[in-house]
Amino acid sequence: LYHLDHNEHERGAKLSDVLVAAALGLQRRTLDPIVSRIIFYYSRFFEVAGRLADARPMLLKALQTATLINMKETKAMVLTLLLRNFLNYKLYDQAERLAAKSSFPTDAPNNLLARYLYYMGRIEAVQLNYSQAQMHLLEATRKAPSTPATAGFQQTVHKIYVIVELLMGNIPERSLFRTPVLRKPLQPYFELAQAVRVGDLSQFQDVVSRYQDQFLKDQVLILIQRLRHNVIKAGIRSISVAYSRISLRDICLKLHLDSEEDAEYIVAKAIRDG
Repeated sequence: LYHLDHNEHERGAKLSDVLVAAALGLQRRTLDPIVSRIIFYYSRFFEVAGRLADARPMLLKALQTATLINMKETKAMVLTLLLRNFLNYKLYDQAERLAAKSSFPTDAPNNLLARYLYYMGRIEAVQLNYSQAQMHLLEATRKAPSTPATAGFQQTVHKIYVIVELLMGNIPERSLFRTPVLRKPLQPYFELAQAVRVGDLSQFQDVVSRYQDQFLKDQVLILIQRLRHNVIKAGIRSISVAYSRISLRDICLKLHLDSEEDAEYIVAKAIRDG
């Protein structure tokens, strides 16, 4: 902690490396809470130094040891850190395989469970498993303590949650965006939801371009780009309600599509989908 507070990342990494090796070498279950904290800071030093990949071999070794001697809190911590490690490098397939082959301890502390569920939600969202992602993210918000200290976590989870809801064809409740702790951070996502709801492609593209830096920082731009089809679908639905007959050219103009051929394909798919 001293090294972390004084930005002595290399010295901290070396110290925590020695500590992890010593603690795991003892193989004592009574050290479980201490070992989990040591491993957290071990990973943290490598992360702030921009060398998170270098921490992976030790984390995998720690997972094996913790599983063998039934150190539940350490196992929960290491699984969470490994998912964070893989997601940092956008290794979604490896993260999904790790989660599939490992069982998260059922009696792990709620703060670890909340983080694990959040990472699982992100993985499922990228892998197109939106209903699973929604379930994991919703559970993460419930498991996380509702204190000022966890406000940042709640905001981060809800950003992904809003996009997953939109990808599933749902519009999040307006009351969600009015929650004091979420109102300001979720403003770009509220405008995004409004554009999807009305099916206005130009409004949607305007929101994406205005808040592109924010969406990149939040690591959600790849998911937001998938929403374009949902916006068009909502636009088609409103047009079908308002008109008994309309030309493909007019649909093309109303939805700001590139060509009448695009409009034809989209309308054909909408008819096929019912």
